[in-house]
Amino acid sequence: MMASRDEAQHFVECDLCQQPVSFFCRRCRVNLCDPCALIHLRVKSKNGHDIVDYTSKDDDDTCHCDSHPQNDCSAYCKTCDAPICMLCVSIKHKSHEMSELSDKMEELLKVISRENDRLQSSKHELQRILDHTTKLLSSIPLVYQLRKDEVTARGEKWIKLIEKTVKKLHQELDDMQKEHEVVLQKQKKELEEMIRKVDDMNAKTTKLHKAKKVKEIQSFVSVIQNQKIMSEVSQYSLPNFYEYKIDEHLGNKLKEKALSGRILSDIPTVTSVIDTGFPASEKLNNRLYVMAVTVDNKVWMGGESTELKLFDIQGHLHHTVSITYKGMYLCMYNKQVVYSDKDDKAVKMISDTDTVVTMFTTGDWQPYGVTSAASGDLLVCLRKDDQSKVVRYSSTGTVLQEIQYDSQCQPLYKRVMYIAENVNGDIIVTDLEKNAVIAVDRLGIFRYSYSVQDSDFKALSVATDSVGHVIVTDYYDDKIHILDRDGRFLGYIIPEGGIKRPRAVCILGDGEMIVGECLTGIAKRIKYLEA
Repeated sequence: MMASRDEAQHFVECDLCQQPVSFFCRRCRVNLCDPCALIHLRVKSKNGHDIVDYTSKDDDDTCHCDSHPQNDCSAYCKTCDAPICMLCVSIKHKSHEMSELSDKMEELLKVISRENDRLQSSKHELQRILDHTTKLLSSIPLVYQLRKDEVTARGEKWIKLIEKTVKKLHQELDDMQKEHEVVLQKQKKELEEMIRKVDDMNAKTTKLHKAKKVKEIQSFVSVIQNQKIMSEVSQYSLPNFYEYKIDEHLGNKLKEKALSGRILSDIPTVTSVIDTGFPASEKLNNRLYVMAVTVDNKVWMGGESTELKLFDIQGHLHHTVSITYKGMYLCMYNKQVVYSDKDDKAVKMISDTDTVVTMFTTGDWQPYGVTSAASGDLLVCLRKDDQSKVVRYSSTGTVLQEIQYDSQCQPLYKRVMYIAENVNGDIIVTDLEKNAVIAVDRLGIFRYSYSVQDSDFKALSVATDSVGHVIVTDYYDDKIHILDRDGRFLGYIIPEGGIKRPRAVCILGDGEMIVGECLTGIAKRIKYLEA
């Protein structure tokens, strides 16, 4: 609909006298009021001026020359990229490249048509996305409320699970308390009986000193010499509660839960191989003894050498440090390497500057396997003559717990080798003379023993994964045994191509382990759980 003259006058002024506009001169390109339009026609009518109503000024499709407004454009200057009139062709643009204006118009209209087609072809897809976005927008409140309801329901399940777990832990603590009380009551009575006998011997000795009866003295010598006392008494520590932070990003917990439901691979695969380059011993030809994984998934390795080597899991050597004893038993403790020095009867640490620092000495006992505990302590296998025990040390060497005897005061171990702590607090040791894996709980109370009858089973190293599997290297049978957290056999891990004389073992995570062949010095990265 065209605007009325009154509307036009309301918005635009005459270019000559600033009165409300009524007309427009297409030749001069000026706005005119009624009087000015009349004068304009009289004065310039001979030049063919085209006076039209102001509201019709845009109806003209004629292109007027910018340099000569009185002339229509009939050509196109390609050099200047502008429409021009014939006067411009003969003067200003004389040497420029020209074309017909109609040809340029056709060219431009083709571009516009092509681009318009492109835009129109996308309209359907844009409309589809718009409809989908509108639908999503309308469903947002409902969807998010459903997610909130799911979170609430899951939270209620977790609360029930926590309550059930707390109840179970309370029951376990009650059972442990009863068992602990029985053990200590028995030990208390034995100690009281021993003290009574010692007091009796003392009273008899005093009496004989006073009486000086030769025959009584003579007969009492053999009695007092044969009086036995406990040379060593088990030191029991009370249970502690170790707090673990809950991962605020539940994905890690869900991942761990998923891992616990995974099954053993039918044929475990070797994903990479590392040649450690350790020399061979002259006596047994052994090379690789022990491994420990760092927080950034590199592996420290020790062997028949007074050097420890740090490899990444692709097999590249990153670092080498010198130590005071062969690398036979080591672990990671507070991100530092800790190892056992049997000659010095000490547990030592490698500092950030690669200096060897003695953490503590172990008296008359030689240290063997060592591992860090969840409590922040160190668990160390110790041997002296034909005796073996496990001792829990603080970082400064304070003895916190000794584990040596069972509830019948019989030795738990004969010849301890390697040690690991499981996620449930069990302390697991390999015994070279018993050819067994022996587990006690965090109080030192016997849990289970695993061995294999009628075979060449020789348990050397032991490790545990994040869900409590117990992994044991079987040296002579060339296989790895995997147990559940209660010592029940789950299966063998024998990778494709086999594993020869396995000794060192550690867990990399995500269903992978790395196992060292003692004789070849080769370490194999093995995928043992299916995804």
